[in-house]
Amino acid sequence: MALLGPTTAEADDGTPVDIGGARVRMLLARLALDPGRPVPTTTLIDGLWGEQPPADASNALQSLVSRLRKVCPDVTLEPGGYRLAIAPDDVDVHRFERLRAAGRLDEALELWRGDALADVREAPFAQSAAARLDEARLSAEEERFTTGELDIVALTAMHEKHPLRERLAGLLMRALCAQGRQSDALRVYEGVRRRLADELGVDPSQELRDIHVAALRGELTPRPSVDRLPVRLTSFVGRDEELAQITGQLGHARLVTLVGPGGAGKTRLATEVAARHPLHAKGRVWFAALAGVRAPEDLAGAVLSAFDVAFGGDPLRRGAEGMNRIAEVLGAGESLLVLDNCEHLIGAAAEFAGDLLRRVPNLRVIATSREPLAIDGESLCPVGPLSVPNGQTDVSGFGSVRLFLDRANAVKPGFRLDESTVDEVRQICRRLDGMPLALELAAARLRSMTIRQITERLDDRFRLLTSGSRTALPRQRTLRAVVEWSWDLLTEEERQLARRLSVFPAGADLAAIEQVCHEDALYVLTSLVEKSIVDVTEHDEPRYRMLETIRVYAAEQLDAAGEKREVVDRFRQYYRALTGRWEPLTRTTRQLEAIGMFDAEQDNIAAALRGALDDRDAELAADLVGGTFWYWLVKGDNERAELSVRDVLALGNDLPADLAASFRAMHLIMTAIPGAPETVQAADVIEDCVRTGATQKYPALSIALPMLAFLSQNRELARREVARASASEDAWARAAADWALSFILVDEGDLDGAEVARDRAYEQFVAVGDRWGSAMTLGMKAAFVSHTGDNQAAIDLYQRGLDVALELRSQDDAVQQQWRLAVEYARAGDHESAAREVAEAEQYVRDVGNDQMSLMVGYAKAEVRLRAGHAAEARELSTRIKESATISAVFGSYVAEWSAMLDARIALEEGDLAEAEARAAVAIGMTSDRGDMPDLATVTELLAHIRHRQGRGSAARLLALAQVIRGRLDLGDPDVRRLVAELGEPGQLTIGKAEALREIREEAGISTG
Repeated sequence: MALLGPTTAEADDGTPVDIGGARVRMLLARLALDPGRPVPTTTLIDGLWGEQPPADASNALQSLVSRLRKVCPDVTLEPGGYRLAIAPDDVDVHRFERLRAAGRLDEALELWRGDALADVREAPFAQSAAARLDEARLSAEEERFTTGELDIVALTAMHEKHPLRERLAGLLMRALCAQGRQSDALRVYEGVRRRLADELGVDPSQELRDIHVAALRGELTPRPSVDRLPVRLTSFVGRDEELAQITGQLGHARLVTLVGPGGAGKTRLATEVAARHPLHAKGRVWFAALAGVRAPEDLAGAVLSAFDVAFGGDPLRRGAEGMNRIAEVLGAGESLLVLDNCEHLIGAAAEFAGDLLRRVPNLRVIATSREPLAIDGESLCPVGPLSVPNGQTDVSGFGSVRLFLDRANAVKPGFRLDESTVDEVRQICRRLDGMPLALELAAARLRSMTIRQITERLDDRFRLLTSGSRTALPRQRTLRAVVEWSWDLLTEEERQLARRLSVFPAGADLAAIEQVCHEDALYVLTSLVEKSIVDVTEHDEPRYRMLETIRVYAAEQLDAAGEKREVVDRFRQYYRALTGRWEPLTRTTRQLEAIGMFDAEQDNIAAALRGALDDRDAELAADLVGGTFWYWLVKGDNERAELSVRDVLALGNDLPADLAASFRAMHLIMTAIPGAPETVQAADVIEDCVRTGATQKYPALSIALPMLAFLSQNRELARREVARASASEDAWARAAADWALSFILVDEGDLDGAEVARDRAYEQFVAVGDRWGSAMTLGMKAAFVSHTGDNQAAIDLYQRGLDVALELRSQDDAVQQQWRLAVEYARAGDHESAAREVAEAEQYVRDVGNDQMSLMVGYAKAEVRLRAGHAAEARELSTRIKESATISAVFGSYVAEWSAMLDARIALEEGDLAEAEARAAVAIGMTSDRGDMPDLATVTELLAHIRHRQGRGSAARLLALAQVIRGRLDLGDPDVRRLVAELGEPGQLTIGKAEALREIREEAGISTG
């Protein structure tokens, strides 16, 4: 209910209620003034009709109530009268009164939407209620000026509207005097005095006369505020959220402690908060720097020095006397005290702050420390790194980038973020954890280094980042000094655990830390968290990590302590066991759980693998790669998978035979795509896997070996390996066998058999819980359903596959599903949906920073734009795709083939039939060379379209040849459907695929030799 303006009501879901006529509104407003309490019928009759009630007032009231109940069923009849059954806080009048009583004046006044009871003021009850509410509103506005800034414009407007309100006149006089306008203030007083005498026959109140005397004496003239805060020589960048948070905390807590690691910018943030606090303008803010204080008994003296007050006397009594003097200064009015750098005096600082807050009720304290003071009433504000870019294309809005650019411009004017600097700036911000001091030290190096020279030396950060301000404290002039200050405050047990934690580049959970570092680590670990040496993040289990700079320093200490070899060995063995334990689960119903584990531990596994490779520990390296390989493939991290397998294979004869055979098979299939592996080489690798027993040990071979044989065009061997996998005891291997079999059957033209195999594979993948296999199979099903002409069914399947891929967080699969979904929408003629899916895919690729996938999305976008009739835009996109193709060894050949087909279609759309023919011939040559029958059929259909436009009779024959190659025409393509409509259904040819292939190449002018 709202009465502070026109009367309005809302249902529970926020829907406005149409209350009805004027008298019904009056009744609802009167009941809302007493929510939850019965209002006697006589009171309601008097309030609604006054001295002239209707003849049958009771019935008239009952009729009004009935009408009101139709829109507001909360009105009930009780022994004491009628009651509106809502809580007082549901009515803005009562909410206003509660907020005003709590001193939350801004919130209270925001509730007003106009004059109170604006549309029911004719009711007899409303006149006195509205007058009371208007007075309450004016008083609240006056109170707000009393506690906040004196706004002359607003005060003048209010004074003109209410010229006899003496409190308001006094506030306006104070505001005018504060701006040096003493004569204007005196004129306000004279005007009020005269009107009081003329209209009321009274003199001004004693309070207003006192203000008048103070104005005459010049006691209200402005005085310059005293700035006792450290000089701010640089701009304040970022931390907007923390500024707002601390300001809010100071509104309800008297002690706010900014907690965070060294170099996070706690002092600068505390200074900025204090400078913006209203007490600063009144000269009631003090700043006590405690970094230089060595003994707890010197703390009070350090604070007094911030007050420019010195004291001597008996040293034994100096602490008590100092506290008395401090309390006396701060107790003279509302005060704010900043206690900066408390960590090395944490016990004394806590006792000091607690004692001071008890003595001085109107004091608020901001403390900065690397651990909490841990006293009653303390409110904590964690101050961590600034936000850091993580693969995003646009990095300009991140706090770390903004700070680095600001400081970089100070030392090297004209330095800016562009294509030549963005990668280096992103790397600096990420590798320095977004820590302000480290970023400022790095920016300072631009005086003598290029941005690239800085990034190249970040591995030696303690030597690089040494050029801090000469006026800063010694421990803030170099990065090493910042970390050493924190390190020296640790106990020996804390140092031991901290240096051992340095072996975890990605942090770790408690189980890993207890196995690698310390068998009973929890309590020491929590102490390191309290002291800002370790961060904790909440997942299913808490994970503990160090900022990279602290970790690098801790690693130095681990080496110096002579513990490195032992701890690193435990670290590597832990991840060997972990990956071995979780790898089988990546193909089960626990797949998402397993993927989450690998996501969290990826950098740790990479560190263990890198160390094993460096030490030529072949079995350890092989176990780590074998335990992680399938995760990499599922996530689409093909480059890391291929490089890791290659590095392990480089260890040569040190590898166990079964592992070596398995890795050679994986490496061959990854490096062969998109080309065809050499037949004999592929067969040799497959036989090695069988001979060494690798096929029994590694389920991934159930899909790799049949596909390796298939891609090398060894159909007999492919069939044999499918049969081997089909006989496996592993349910996932059997699903993989059917998946591979569907490829073979498609290639042989048995489309019905392929569909049965795909359906069987999908059912089995779902049964074992493998989302990767499910998503891939759905994508294949969608493509072949589309060929039947059922675009909508294909769209539905692609959407299901996309949903599964996104759930799995598989980058490659998600992008493939989405760009194929976009193209299918375009084939169906839904160009708006196609454009939407392309835009979402582009954003996804930008977010994950996958350049290879951007090629696929670019190709899809070009096809979508072409099908929407924008040939020129499609040609521009095709040019860009070809220029970008060099970034990917994997997709390079594919892009050449795709671009040839795309350019042929663009030329056909533009009417350049000669170019269309030439580009189609290139695509036919490439697809036939690598034996991809489905893709060859697609290009053959395109060539048929070109021949038809050229008026040549071979178009119908080409359609029939495409049908032989694929087994059916692609009736999901509207161009093929139109061509069939014009030429008629192609006849069934009795020739085989080899003969069809020869004819197609000859038609395209390609040698068949």
